[in-house]
Amino acid sequence: MLYSPYSLLLAPVPNSRDNCILSLQSEHQVQAIRHNVDPLLSAFQPLRSGKLVSVTTSSSILLPSIPHLYKLAQYPIVIHVAIHPFGYPDYSEITSIRQCGFTFLQSETLREGQDIALSAHALAAKSGKGVIHFFDPANSKNDHPVPVEDPELIKKVLDIDAAAENKSTSTQGSSLYVDEGRRPNITANIDSHAPPDSPTISSLLVREAIVEREAKVTSGEESSIGSSARQSSADSRPTMSSATSISSTATRPVTSEDISTFLSGIWSQISKVTGRTYRAFEYSGPDDAESALFVFGSTGLFVDEILAAKPSDEFAKCGIITARLYRPWISSDLLEAIPPSVKRIAVLEQIRKKTVKWGPVLLDLLTSLRTGPFTADSPLIVGNQLGYIEPATARQALRGIFQNLRSASPIQNLEVGNHQQPRDLLNEYSLEQPKVESAYMKILDQVFGERLHIANRLDATDAGISPSIAANPEFGFGALLARMDHRKKFIGEVQEAATTRDFVTDIPQSWLLKWALSAEDSKKANTLAQEVIARLGTDGSKLASQLLSSKSLFFKESHWLIGSDAWSYDLGNSGVHHIIASGANVNMLIIDSQPWSQRAAADAIRRKKDVGLYAMNYGNAYVASVAVYSSYTQVLEAMIEADQFDGPSVVVAYLPYSKENDSPLTVLQETKKAVGLGYWPLYRWNPNNEGKGEANFSLDSERIKQELEEFLKRDNHLTQLMNRHPEFAANLSESYGTELRTLQKRRAKDAYDKMLESLYGAPMTIIFSSDNGNAENLAKRLGSRGKARGLKTMVMAMDDYPLEDLPGEENVVMITSTAGQGEFPQNGRAFWDAVKENAELDLSQIKYAVFALGDSHYWPRKEDKIYYNKPGKDLDTRVSFLGGKRLTDIGLGDDQDPDSYQTGYSEWEPKLWQALNVDKVEGLPEEPPPITNEDIKIQSNFLRGTITEGLEDLSTGAIAASDQQLTKFHGTYMQDDRDLRDERKAQGLEPAYAFMIRCRLNGGVATPSQWLQMDSISSSYGNGTMKMTTRQTFQFHGVIKSKLKSAMRGINKALMTTIAACGDVNRNVMCSSLPTQSAYHRDVHQTAAKISDHLLPATTAYHEIWLKDNNDKQTKVAGDAIVDHEPLYGPTYLPRKFKITIAIPPHNDTDVFAHDIGLIAIKGSSGRLEGFNVLAGGGMGVTHNNKKTYPRTGSMMGYASAEKIHFICEKIMLVQRDNGDRTNRKHARLKYTIDDMGADVFRSKVEDLLGYQFEEPKPFEFKSNIDTFGWQKDELGMNHFTFFIENGRIEDTADYPMKTGLREIAKVHKGEFRLTGNQHLCLSGVHDDDLDGIMEMMKKYKLENVQFSGLRLSSSACVAFPTCGLAMAESERYLPQLITKLEDCLEENGLKQDSIVMRMTGCPNGCARPWLAEVAFVGKAYGAYNMYLGGAYHGQRLNKLYRSSIQEEEILEIIKPMLKQYAMEREQREHFGDWVIRAGYIKPTTEGKTFHDDVAEKESDDEA
Repeated sequence: MLYSPYSLLLAPVPNSRDNCILSLQSEHQVQAIRHNVDPLLSAFQPLRSGKLVSVTTSSSILLPSIPHLYKLAQYPIVIHVAIHPFGYPDYSEITSIRQCGFTFLQSETLREGQDIALSAHALAAKSGKGVIHFFDPANSKNDHPVPVEDPELIKKVLDIDAAAENKSTSTQGSSLYVDEGRRPNITANIDSHAPPDSPTISSLLVREAIVEREAKVTSGEESSIGSSARQSSADSRPTMSSATSISSTATRPVTSEDISTFLSGIWSQISKVTGRTYRAFEYSGPDDAESALFVFGSTGLFVDEILAAKPSDEFAKCGIITARLYRPWISSDLLEAIPPSVKRIAVLEQIRKKTVKWGPVLLDLLTSLRTGPFTADSPLIVGNQLGYIEPATARQALRGIFQNLRSASPIQNLEVGNHQQPRDLLNEYSLEQPKVESAYMKILDQVFGERLHIANRLDATDAGISPSIAANPEFGFGALLARMDHRKKFIGEVQEAATTRDFVTDIPQSWLLKWALSAEDSKKANTLAQEVIARLGTDGSKLASQLLSSKSLFFKESHWLIGSDAWSYDLGNSGVHHIIASGANVNMLIIDSQPWSQRAAADAIRRKKDVGLYAMNYGNAYVASVAVYSSYTQVLEAMIEADQFDGPSVVVAYLPYSKENDSPLTVLQETKKAVGLGYWPLYRWNPNNEGKGEANFSLDSERIKQELEEFLKRDNHLTQLMNRHPEFAANLSESYGTELRTLQKRRAKDAYDKMLESLYGAPMTIIFSSDNGNAENLAKRLGSRGKARGLKTMVMAMDDYPLEDLPGEENVVMITSTAGQGEFPQNGRAFWDAVKENAELDLSQIKYAVFALGDSHYWPRKEDKIYYNKPGKDLDTRVSFLGGKRLTDIGLGDDQDPDSYQTGYSEWEPKLWQALNVDKVEGLPEEPPPITNEDIKIQSNFLRGTITEGLEDLSTGAIAASDQQLTKFHGTYMQDDRDLRDERKAQGLEPAYAFMIRCRLNGGVATPSQWLQMDSISSSYGNGTMKMTTRQTFQFHGVIKSKLKSAMRGINKALMTTIAACGDVNRNVMCSSLPTQSAYHRDVHQTAAKISDHLLPATTAYHEIWLKDNNDKQTKVAGDAIVDHEPLYGPTYLPRKFKITIAIPPHNDTDVFAHDIGLIAIKGSSGRLEGFNVLAGGGMGVTHNNKKTYPRTGSMMGYASAEKIHFICEKIMLVQRDNGDRTNRKHARLKYTIDDMGADVFRSKVEDLLGYQFEEPKPFEFKSNIDTFGWQKDELGMNHFTFFIENGRIEDTADYPMKTGLREIAKVHKGEFRLTGNQHLCLSGVHDDDLDGIMEMMKKYKLENVQFSGLRLSSSACVAFPTCGLAMAESERYLPQLITKLEDCLEENGLKQDSIVMRMTGCPNGCARPWLAEVAFVGKAYGAYNMYLGGAYHGQRLNKLYRSSIQEEEILEIIKPMLKQYAMEREQREHFGDWVIRAGYIKPTTEGKTFHDDVAEKESDDEA
């Protein structure tokens, strides 16, 4: 893992086995760790798992890591340390930890760095001890690059077998701070038969033997200690064979001598292959030198000067000694390195942080040369302290060193060079706050403005203090205490001044007295401060000038300290304790950035504390847990309350990210997981509330309130166990969800087994993995058929099945569909991962069969054909590999077959019955037909079903499947948060069910009071945001079941409704926003409302279910007590949804060609509405790769007058009601009805019902289908402003408080809010008298900005993830990012202001009407999209497939050159959609039925 010296955390690199030299059987991982976390903690977990760990870092982390180093030294970890700071290194960090038990190796050049790094890893693997390899990167900055080392040499030096043996040893530590007793050992031979008087084998002889043995490894020679000793014995020393008889072995701790021995052997191997030699102490210079330098620091400058020395120089013919092996310090190796001729040694130590008089290296040399048998003729040793030396003064410095060395009385501890770091190197790097964390800083600035004072702000200037220290929270706390003390004294000075007569007038005194009485009240003090300063400014007295010199102190500041989750660990938590214990009125914002998805990989005993809980237990602090990407409003409340609290405040803020350039989407997804699963609950705790009679604790993460309560109850049950065994506490709490999930699986399986005990016949276990329900339905149907044939069948989802039972099964049938890029569906992924990874799973006793569902054309490119039915094929291959015996060959269901997957299934199932010997069973019962949507509608008693009972069922957040279809008619869809599916399942929880509510808003027009009510509903019942849809209405997400009825009543209170906003009925009628012609718009809007009301369902079920209170006894909901009548729809309503829109030329901003009925308004000579051209048969829904489905533009029926139009819409709908396909919902829309019967026949049927014919259509012209942004004036002199609302999402963010701004405007606005068909908003009817006030509010909330690229202004996206159950890929959350990556290209090619219509949807159902865009991206799988080109700019021509299943990199590679070519070749006023056709990129789509013809990328028909 990498330890970066900057606040940068990189996402873990995916595990890979490519190019892994150390062990081809193991996976390796690279991980970066933030600078601010407790250092080296992350190394413990992999080390304890038996992995070899390498750390790359700067020396700045070594001292904070001292508590861990002594323990880490007993593991084979390698720490590569760059001496810090760059340019003026300080080796004191190395000397300070020299006794921690690590081996220390030093390198000086790039070549040495590579060799010593290799040596360090080999030594760690052989010795089992930690190695620190340190180097000064500035010393080698001018070195030439070195080639990559020979892999064969690396393999030999590392000794893979030894490394594997070491790696296989894992330990289970209980604490980071308790000695586990681990000690690296070495195995030695023992002579058990040696006579008592036999001579002792010298340690030197053993060392020589081991060295020679190590050297022979490279040549593959067999060796032993005995043989190598005999071969190396050239004197009278006894041989190993004569001295002893080896019969047993024993282990002993690794010693310093062993380290030296291992290292000598490693360097011997490197020397044999490369010729490069290394020794524990390196000497360079003449053999007869009399003087030498022992340098512990950067040697580059001195080496260059000594090599270039003239014979007359004082330092000519001198040598240089460096420590290659610094620890263990082997005195004998040092003596061998120093030539006997050396009489004087100057020791240069580059250590800036001196704690004792004598340098540690000087003491090491004195100990080696002045003790023991070496004192007789030892050299003179003179110590020098090496500072910063300019290259130009290196020669002068050397001269001074040697003059002092050769003097009769040399000066000890002579300082050489400048010991003050040069100013240009003082800030050699600047600390920067990660950009993603700026959200909280912006909120602080917004809330407190000039009052805000962040004591440890990164850009603060503190004279003489380095930026890293000045940004330190502890430094900031000290600065705050001083600042508060200064203001306290200032208040006293003001109080004294208010009683004097030293002012020119008496006016300042009264103001000063008022201020002094309110000095600690921020609101009053800051209000009075301006007045006080103004009065003092006009007084002119000396005292007034004196007070004005500190005028900033008149303001009561909001004091903040900003910290990170490093404060949650032991080393940083002491600072938190100090602040809380002080009781000072200081606010702490602690940003925790650990992603929820990475918390499982964290060491459970890292001792990361819950700072919020810690502060609450202390009792005197305000505490809040917030997450800006979950609840912006709660962050605001918490910060305001923290500021108002008189005492310490702790705001723990969640902002998970893996790298600083993580997208907001990534941060949002991680936040939702953490908050949604209770890992990061949102709450506020104010100990002062108790005195007010209010609750201290307020839980703000509403949706998980009940689950959190259950979690707390579970915690209470575990408290005693955790207290008795604190080392298991983290494991108990974090593994609870996993254990619960395992228990659920076991109980479900046992229940099935018990149920089957009473049955006869062979057992058949059916497990399925299903995304859209097809595989699940097949499995359940197969189970029913198996029971009918006498088999004991059990049907379960793969992830619900306990894998440990699989080897004991007799017959197993596995059915799986295909998700994404050949992936298992969500409820089968865990099962597949377990089967794939478990090499010991023995399935030799089972018989199995596999059926797979997929689409052979879903991935059209030949290289992607492997994805076709990949999960089923992989499962079949794996089970066979593990010993399973096939009952029959794998069955493959293909959506391209005539009957879809049923074609393949009908061939496969009989073979299965035959293999099980139940194929000839007679008297099988007739299977009931599957329940269809038509059945649900006709049995629903006019849309009632069991909705009321479902709402009252508190055991689940969901409702019944049939009710899910019926609630659509009531304007609400049941969904679940797909960001949380996997995590909640792992926790043993049901999906995070919630409901989407869609309003019915005729023509998209709302009053200010309605806007305020919608805003309130979104905050009180939804997820805090509003979505403006492509059908001009409001949509709310995240409404849980218990709040659904309240939300519906709130909408009704605003005189709005949700009935028929969804479902198989006529939905919301759209109308152009037309801000420039208000009277004309009023005519058209009234017609839209008339059509909507005329086609509204007549059932009273909506009123009964949602609006009547509990005391209403007049109406019964269930049974046959009510018999409604639907004069237009009948009991089965329409075959499919039905949509109507009105466009007002020249603006086609509602995409009039894309709907079942499109009405083109025709203006009369009076300037008012005259009638409509009528289009019928438009529609957007498509199924990927199903060419029987396609989008279609509406066919012209003719013209009709305005007063008749609602009847015409009715008759068109009735023809569809009676002739639409009710057997196949994919073929049920009006577009297919018209194509099946022909447009002329369809027109005649409508005319038959009308009793008259359509008139000839009137001429019209469309010029655009996008909105016109900014201010416009209508014919009545009223003002209208169209806001750019990207993808229609109304929300508050730290950068853009849009929702708040629109709410404040709605409070004063007197006109209308018009929602546009492109998801934007028009503020209509602003009188000139109100214009300035509105504009000022818009500026305050940044709402006036419409200066975006033409591409962004013309873009649109559907919701997709995380709430849409049909989404295959991101849309709303991703399209803005994609456009950002294209805007530089647009700028470069002069296209920034050009409108290009780009749309994106997460699936092919077409909610954002992508098939009419000039460029469209339609989700195919997560991260993969189909790209379509050639739609008409005015919305009248469909586009066509250009590329299939491409990801972002390919998208950018394709579209950037295309945009450049368009900029160069386009004709005047030629739009992009027209140009791609003229340029030959795509062929035009002439009608819906040719949508799939002549596509640019042909689908391959080759089999996978």
